[in-house]
Amino acid sequence: MRYIISIGTNMGERESNIRGALEALSLLPKTQVLRASSLYETEPVGYANQQDFYNALAELESAFTPNEMLGACLGIEAGFGRVRGIKNGPRILDLDVILAQGVSLDEENLILPHPRYTERRFILEPLLELFPQGSAYGVEFLPYIERLTGQDIRKIKDLKETVL
Repeated sequence: MRYIISIGTNMGERESNIRGALEALSLLPKTQVLRASSLYETEPVGYANQQDFYNALAELESAFTPNEMLGACLGIEAGFGRVRGIKNGPRILDLDVILAQGVSLDEENLILPHPRYTERRFILEPLLELFPQGSAYGVEFLPYIERLTGQDIRKIKDLKETVL
């Protein structure tokens, strides 16, 4: 199954955290990182009194179920030392399952597609980079980008060498 995973960080060595998360994802059993978006710097959403984030998306191929993928992402976050405090607050690493090919879920711990991805430029812009036609796995997302205002985003660098 293919997945789109969002990777974000605004604490510590932000670029190193993103690269480390991509490496950790690539080490998951029966999982391959197919490609990553560029690295973006974005302003915080929700809780503004914090450092800007570095964000990227990764497309994976995995034998994991969506709940197993969520568990793996939570484990990687914990391995980086993530502590959950202020909602939308600073974090060393944030991994979210955004899309799973052919899957729609609404469970207590996992909703797919991710319930707020259409409100987040830091997800939609890298998603458009990976899927320039404006849809991924049959999910149209281009109209949501056109409706968003604010949420400054700036491309920092290409991450292709990280996953190839």
